[in-house]
This record gives sequence, structure tokens and C-alpha cells, in this order.
Amino acid sequence: MTVDQAGPDMATSQESEPDALDSLGRWTLRPGVSVTVLPHGVHLRGWITSVTLEGGAGLPVLWGRLAEALAGDGGAELARAAVAGSPLRAALVTVIGQLHDHDLLVERPAGEKRDAAGENGDAAGQWLGAVADRPEETAAALIRSRVRVLAARPDGPLARAAARALDRAGVRAATAEAADLPDGQVLLVAAGPGEPSPLAAEQDAEERAVVVGLRPGVGFVTPVGSVGQARADADGLADRLRRREALGGAEHPGLPALLASSAAQRLVCAVAGLRDPSAEAGDARLIPGLPVALVAEREPLRGEYRTWVGPVLVDADRVRPRADVRTLAEALARIPVLTDRLAGVLDEPDPGALPQLPTALVRSSVGGEILVSGSARADLARLEAVCRAAELLLRKGGSGLEGEGGPVVGAGAVHARGRALRRAGAAVQQRDTRSGDTAGPFGGAAPVPWSPEPGRHPQALHWWSVLVRRLGVDADVAVSRLDAGSGGAVFHAEVQVQVQGPTATGGVLGTAVEASADDAVAFAALSAVVEVQAAADAPHARHLVTPSGAVASLARPEATAPWEDAGWTTAWLAESAAREPELQEALAALTGWSPQPWEPSADAHADVRALWSALRQCGFSVLSARPGHRTHPTLTEGSR
Repeated sequence: MTVDQAGPDMATSQESEPDALDSLGRWTLRPGVSVTVLPHGVHLRGWITSVTLEGGAGLPVLWGRLAEALAGDGGAELARAAVAGSPLRAALVTVIGQLHDHDLLVERPAGEKRDAAGENGDAAGQWLGAVADRPEETAAALIRSRVRVLAARPDGPLARAAARALDRAGVRAATAEAADLPDGQVLLVAAGPGEPSPLAAEQDAEERAVVVGLRPGVGFVTPVGSVGQARADADGLADRLRRREALGGAEHPGLPALLASSAAQRLVCAVAGLRDPSAEAGDARLIPGLPVALVAEREPLRGEYRTWVGPVLVDADRVRPRADVRTLAEALARIPVLTDRLAGVLDEPDPGALPQLPTALVRSSVGGEILVSGSARADLARLEAVCRAAELLLRKGGSGLEGEGGPVVGAGAVHARGRALRRAGAAVQQRDTRSGDTAGPFGGAAPVPWSPEPGRHPQALHWWSVLVRRLGVDADVAVSRLDAGSGGAVFHAEVQVQVQGPTATGGVLGTAVEASADDAVAFAALSAVVEVQAAADAPHARHLVTPSGAVASLARPEATAPWEDAGWTTAWLAESAAREPELQEALAALTGWSPQPWEPSADAHADVRALWSALRQCGFSVLSARPGHRTHPTLTEGSR
């Protein structure tokens, strides 16, 4: 923006449509905005936004005139000096537009009563002027509000710190005893005008509440909600954080103040209609639409906002069903929520010292046992590890992990359905083959010759070559095909170690059920590579998770680069994803089963219900794994 030629012109503005300069009198610069004049521009920094305006040498002079107008008469004289259609007026309108776009202007208080907006030096008012769209109305809402500070020990440091923080924000707070609250928790309840008195026992439906809790070395602030929701969140957070409590040592004196002030700020923002402080953190790890809790630790003293998927859903915005995960990026963004070291429900899959070639391996803990997952890429291995760990824990018994029955977990309905149908189809195929049942759906499967020859899919050739050449496994593969009544085809591939001597026996290294013979061989060989690699590098693993084509529906890219042919993993997954709907229909027809949503029983373990709820809130699907009255065992996943 060049303004060098924008000289002063004292002529009266010609009649024209009102513009930003004509309405400048309604606005003033927000309190707290810092201004740095540059040689050819100006830089402005607000509460959470900033903008740099650069142009000619006249721009700093132009800004000086505009700043005087914002602080003084609101631009009446400046509007008269800038003739409509002149470069000066165009430059001024452009600068004013940038100030609006970056939320650096706020409406002047009515009648210049600036005390309500905080221009009297009051800290709370200055803060409202910096963050609120209408500081005067926001301040009035806070003045009319009433807050109860309830605690088992009203004279404790946490309750006293919360009351002080509310008082500094201009909110009247009354402290009272609540014997039913756990020691170390303080409940802040806000009620607007006309609602129950601060010390009334009744709880109005419109009340908003937040709980701040402090445990040895760690504390939390719940999301704002109803009293029932806030207390349920507090109980859930306290239970999850119990394992992170510090042993011994003096409490950090700043931890109660950090937690109490954060709780007061969250409640004040909710009462005033301001954005929750977590929305200003700019943390890409927070999932939009899901509640956020603050968790603080004493060593080092710090507080972080974390997406919170609590086990108890009371408020309407919590009960509302969440949208299913639809892409791999969405699924990967939710894994840190499920595996959060402080507030999560699963252990974080981590490569650690495991090799990442020829396949990527990750390791996690489930029920005190080691789980290893492998796939063509580390992100796919992490997703499979999370899904399998959730399946194992969902069927958790009183003191250990049960057998191979139980629900199937996937990142969204399509992924979960693909995993469940492949598992069921493979189990039926094994049953029919071993029993010799020609009347079964897989009893009439036709063998399909397959050999690593030119013309085969590059991915099938690649993983077969890795298995037999790079790893030196003397293996063979058997492929069979069964046509479904709908016209679709299902291919089953089984990689076996060949018999090496008169007393040696072979073994199955990998299996797959896919929509094409090459896909089946590719995933079976990939699974075999994972099996061999895990046996060498993670011999103590109790559970092994191998890949399948079900993940292709998530991992399919929107577009592939021109150089990505069928030999690239992304292009291969895109091809597989295109065949996924037809394969699922064929498997449903062959097994006579359509997976249905699964929910834990009313008497299920509390950890099971908490995990199921967290999965659902994150967009994961949990489906039944019991086709008809039969329980199909896991084919390539589960106990080794």
C-alpha cells in the first residue's frame, strides 16, 4: 500500500456513500494494542492477532493521524480532510479495514462512559476491552452475575485463590462449605440475575459450573458445563490422574493459584459470552467440537489444555453423536487424545528402538502385556495398534484379557466394518477348509495359481520379494477365490513356511482376505514380513497386529502425484479403497452377516465403558464380532 502521494486536502468531502472513515467515530483502538512504527509502515499487536502494514514513507505519518483520530474526536476532522475518491481517503479506508479484520478496534462505550469498558485503569475492565466485542455489555453481565465457591474446606488455599481471582474479574463470589465434595476439589457455580441466591441449595438449569481439582503434584480444571457434568468430569479426571500423582515432596506454591485462576477465567468467559481460553491457545492438537480440560503439573510447573473425552455424558452438547472419522489424518489426530499420558484411555504406540524397515513396527502396552503392530508405514501401524489394543481392553475380564471373541474397533464405520468382515470371512474359510465342508460358503473356493512373474501388481511382487529374498524365508503362497452371489469376488491368500526336513512342519506366517488376488498376496506377504520381523526384534510381545486392506478406505489420498504409480503405497491404497465397497458387500453375502454397533452391558467394568465412550466421542466405531451365533477368531491378529 503506497501512500506517498496522499497529501493533505482540506476541502470538504463530496457527497458519497458512507465508508469506514465516516463510521470511525464508533470505534477506538483496543486497550493493550502495541504499536511499532517502521521506516515504511507500522506493526500492531493485539490480544491474539497482529498485522504489519507496509508502504511508502508517508504511511507512518498517515498512521499518526489515524491514531490521533481514534484517541480523540473519532476522525471527524480527518474525514473532512480526506476528499472522497482521493488517494488519502483510499489509504485510510484500507488501513481501517485491516484493523477491523484483525480485531484491533472495539466499539466506543455509549456516551463515552468508559469506566464500564475499563478505561479507568481497572485491570478487569482493561482485559474486557482487549477481548470482548462489546466490553460495556460484557462488564454489565459480569456485574449482575453471582458465583458460589463451594468446597469441603472453604478456607483452603484452592478455594481462597478462586475467590480472589473472581473478585479481580469484577464478579461477586460467595464461599460456602459443601461436605459432599471430595477434598481437593472446588466447585464454581455461576448464576445470572433472577436466579437463586449465591448460597441457595437449588441448582438452576441455566447455571454454569467448573470444577478445579488438586492432587499431589498434579491438578485439573474441567470444561464449563452444568453442575452435574462438571462434577462428573472432575471425578473422571481425578481417577485418570491418580496414577500420575507425585510421591512425596512439598507442593509447589504456585500450583493452586495457577489452577484456581484458570478455573475462574473459564467461568468468567462463559458468563460473559467470551471464547473459552482454550480456543485462544492455538493448539492444533485440540480436536474441534470436543471438550477441553486444563491439566497442570508441578515439576516443572506448567498447565496445558487437553482434549477430554470423559466417561460420563450429561449435557446435551456431550450426548450429541459425533461424526465418524473419515480420513487417515482425522484418525491420527484423535490417537493422541485416546493415548494422552495424563487423561487418555490407551497406551501410546511408539516405535522406540524397533526397526522401521522393511516394515514399520510400533510397541505399546495393553493390560500389562506388550503389543507390537507392523505395517508398510508407521502411521498405519499406530492406527492398527490403537484399534487392536482397544479391542483387547473392551473384552477385559476381572483380572486379565479374554480369548479371541469380542468387539471390533475401527476409525469410523467403514474401517471397522472392513476389519470385522475380513475377520469373519477368514474364520469361515478356515473352518470350511479344515472340516472339508463343501456345503459351506467357502467349501467351493477355487484355487488360483499365483507366482511372482512380470505383470503382477508391483506391491505384491515387492512384499513377496522382501519375504523370500531379503529375509530369506522359504515360503509358498496359496490363493483361492470364491464368487459371491452379487457378482463380487473374494480372494484368500495364505503364506506358509515350506517343510524343511522329514520331521519339520510348516506354519502359516500371514493371511489376507481382499478383493483381488494380488491384493490378497500383497497383504498376506506384508503380514508375514511383520511376523518374521517381530519374532526377531520383539520376541517378548504377547500380541501381534498385522495389516489388512481395511485401512485403505482411510489412507486413500485425495490425489496422487504424477510420478506415483502402482508401486507407491499411496497409489496402491487408492486402488484398494476403490474396491472396498464391493468387497464388503461380497463378504456380507458370503458370511450372511452384517456387523452391528456394539455397546458394553450395564454391568460391564467401568474402564470398559469409559473406553467405549472415549472411542465413540473420537469418531471411532465399535462393532459386534459375533456373526449369527458363532464367534469367529481373529485371523492375523491376537495372541501369539
